[in-house]
Amino acid sequence: MNAPEALPLKAPAAGVSRAHESARAQVAGAAPYIDDIPEVRGTLHAAPVCSPVAHGRLLGVDTSAALALPGVRGFVGAEQIPGDPVLAAFAHDEPVFARDTVQFMGQVIGLIVADDVMTARRAARLVKPRIEALPPVLTVHEAHEQRSYVLPPVHVARGDAQAALRRAKHVLEGGFEVGGQEHFYLEGQVAYVLPLEQNQWWVYSSTQHPGEVQHWVSHALGIANHAVTVECRRMGGGFGGKETQAGHLAVWAAVAANHLGRPVKLRLDRDDDFMITGKRHPFAYQYRVGFGDDGRLCGLQLQMLVNCGFSADLSGPVADRAIFHCDNAYFLEDVAVDSFRCKTNTQSHTAFRGFGGPQGVIAIERILGDIARHLGLDPLQVRLRNLYGIGERDLTHYDMRVEDNILEPLLTTLAQTSRYAERRAAIDAFNARSPVIKKGMALTPVKFGISFTATLFNQAGALVHVYTDGSVMVNHGGTEMGQGLNTKVAQIVADELGVPCERVLCTAADTSKVPNASATAASSGTDLNGRAAQFAARHVRDNLAAFVAGLDGCGAGAVRFAHGEIHTPKTTRRFEDVVGAAYANRIQLWSDGFYRTPKIHYDKTTMKGRPFYYFAYGAACSEVAIDTLTGESRVLAVDILHDVGHSINPALDIGQIEGGFVQGMGWLTTEQLVWNAQGRLQTHAPSTYKIPTAGDLPPHWRVDLWPEANREDNVHGSKAVGEPPFMLAISVYEALRDAVARAGGRPEAMDAPATAEEVLKALGG
Repeated sequence: MNAPEALPLKAPAAGVSRAHESARAQVAGAAPYIDDIPEVRGTLHAAPVCSPVAHGRLLGVDTSAALALPGVRGFVGAEQIPGDPVLAAFAHDEPVFARDTVQFMGQVIGLIVADDVMTARRAARLVKPRIEALPPVLTVHEAHEQRSYVLPPVHVARGDAQAALRRAKHVLEGGFEVGGQEHFYLEGQVAYVLPLEQNQWWVYSSTQHPGEVQHWVSHALGIANHAVTVECRRMGGGFGGKETQAGHLAVWAAVAANHLGRPVKLRLDRDDDFMITGKRHPFAYQYRVGFGDDGRLCGLQLQMLVNCGFSADLSGPVADRAIFHCDNAYFLEDVAVDSFRCKTNTQSHTAFRGFGGPQGVIAIERILGDIARHLGLDPLQVRLRNLYGIGERDLTHYDMRVEDNILEPLLTTLAQTSRYAERRAAIDAFNARSPVIKKGMALTPVKFGISFTATLFNQAGALVHVYTDGSVMVNHGGTEMGQGLNTKVAQIVADELGVPCERVLCTAADTSKVPNASATAASSGTDLNGRAAQFAARHVRDNLAAFVAGLDGCGAGAVRFAHGEIHTPKTTRRFEDVVGAAYANRIQLWSDGFYRTPKIHYDKTTMKGRPFYYFAYGAACSEVAIDTLTGESRVLAVDILHDVGHSINPALDIGQIEGGFVQGMGWLTTEQLVWNAQGRLQTHAPSTYKIPTAGDLPPHWRVDLWPEANREDNVHGSKAVGEPPFMLAISVYEALRDAVARAGGRPEAMDAPATAEEVLKALGG
C-alpha cells in the first residue's frame, strides 16, 4: 500500500497526506459526540415502544404499567403531534408514529419519557400494544406476485433485447439474490432536542442531512423552518443510514419535548437500532443474456425485484441508481431492464454506501463470470472484450456518453502489477495438489457515476471568515462522519488563501449558517462543499489582492498568496499583517460561496440524460481460498488500483478505499440479515450479525492510486472516493465463485452473502 507522502518544507495544504482534523481529539477521547454533550437541567430521556408484530391493526395501547413506574413522565404517541402526523418525506407515506396499523416488527408506536434512560427503556417494555394481527408480506417474490409496491415499476430499454437474444449464438438465463446490510455505525442513532424561547428549537442530531432534519421537525411541530436549528459537529459513522433515518429520532424527540415542555434526548440501543432502522436494499434478479463465442454481449434482459420495506424512503433513487449501474464498465447494446420496488412488512430500507450501485454492478459482474465459465474463457478477457470503448461503443443505456474512459489501461495495468496471469497459473497448480482447500481469483472493474441523480441536490454553500489575527473559520453544508470532509475542505481553503492548514478551522454543520444544504451523500461531499468553500475563500482573497495592489501600485493579478505571505512585485507581507491593515481600511474579510454542478441533466420520466458529472474508476484483483469440507473461506490477497484523480489527501483517500473495500467484503461474505416467518429480524446484535474484523483482512493488500487528474473541472482535479471502492469487493465474491467452480461445484447456485453455508450449498454439500 502507498505510504503517505512526507510533507516538504512549506508544502501546499492540498495534494499531500495530512492527519484528520479530529484525529488527536478522537484518540484522546476528547472529540464529543451527541451523547457526550452535557445535558441541561431538566433533560428527560425517551425510549421507543415498538410493534411486536409485522403487520396488524393497532387497536390501542395500554401504558398503565409503564406510567406507574417511578420516574416516568409520560407516553407520547400520534395524538401528541401538533403538526402533520406523517413524516415530510417526498412520498408522504410514513407516519411519525404508527396509527391504525403497524407495518413491521419494530415500528415505533410511541415513546416513554422518563427522568433517566434506563427507566425509560424498562418502562417502554411494560407498554402493551393491542394489535389484531394480519398476514405479513415478507419476501419480494410474494410482494411482486401481489403487485405490492411502494412506488410504480420502472422500465428502461435500448434497442431490441428480445430480437438480440433470438439472434445470439449462446444464451444463458438464471436468477440469484443478494442480501441487505446493516450500517453498524459505531455511534448509534441519537438526537437531543432543546426548547428555546418563543417556540424555537435547537436540535443536536447525528445526521448526514441537517437540512432535512430541520424540515421534518418543523413539519411535525407545525412551525416554520427558521424556528428550528439543527447542529451536527460529527457522526461516529453514517454510511447512508443517517441520511433520512436520523430524522425519525429528531422528530420523535421534538414531539416529546414539545408535549412535555422539557429537553428530550433519544438514543437507540443497538438492538432497537437494528430492529427499527432500515438496511441496504436486498435484491432478487432474473436474467437472460445473449453472447458470441468470444463472450461479447449482444442482448440482455434483466429483472430486479427490490425489497424496499414498508415505505418508500429513498427506494426510488436507490433502485434508479441500480438501473444506471447495471452496465458497470460494459457496453450494453440491446438491453431491457425492469425494476420493481416491492413493499414488504419489514424495516423501510434506505441509503447505504453505493446507494443501489453495488446491487447493479454485481448483476453484470456475475453474468460475465458465468459467460466466461460457459465458454471456458479467462473471465478477465471476457470483461476486457465488453468494456466501453473510446469514440465507439461509448453510450450508456441511459444515453450518457462515457467521455473520460480509462478502463482498459487501468485494468491492464492492474493485471500486470498484480501478476494476474502468473498467479492464475499458480492457483491451477495449487488446486491440482490440494484435495480440500481450493483457491480462486478474480479481477473486476468499477465505473461509478458521481452526482446526486436528483439534479436539484447538486448544489452547496459555504462561509469563510478571516479574523484580524489571520486565522480562518469555515462553515459549509456538509457533515463530518469520519471520512475527512472537514480536513479536505480546510486544505482547499488554506491553499486558496495561501496560509498554513493549521490556521483554518472547519466548524459544525449548522442550518442557521448554511441553509437548505443537501445531504452529505452520493460521494459528493468534497466536490460540492469543497468547491463552495474554495469560491468563498477566493472572494476574500480577491478583496485582499485588490487592497494590496492599491498599496503597491500593481495589478491585482500580480499579487500572490503562498506560505502565509502575500507577495507583490514590490514587497512581501505576512498574511496576518495584511488582514489587520485591510480591517483598518474597512475591507470585507468574510464571504459566502456557492457551487452547483455543471453539465448534468436528467429526465426522470424517461430515465435518459446525463445524471452524472463524471465517472470514478477502479479495479481490484482478489485471491481467496475455500475449505470444501466446511464452506469456510478466506481472502488471501488483494491488489487495488483506484482512480481518485489528483488526490487532495492521499492518506484519507487510501483509508476510504480500504474501508469501503472491507465493508463491501462484509456485505458479500459474512453480513447476513435473517427474518423469521413472523417477520422478526433474528440477526439484531453483534452476537448474530458478523461484520468483518481485523482478522479478516488479507495478508497481502496493496492499494495504488491512478495518477491522472479528473478530466472534468473538479476541485483540485480530484475525484470522489467515498462509495466507488465499495464495489471493488465484488472481486472477492467472483473469486469465491471461481474457487467453487474449480472445486467442481455450481457457482451459479451461490447467492450473496457467500457465507459458509452458501458456499457449501454451491459445492453440493
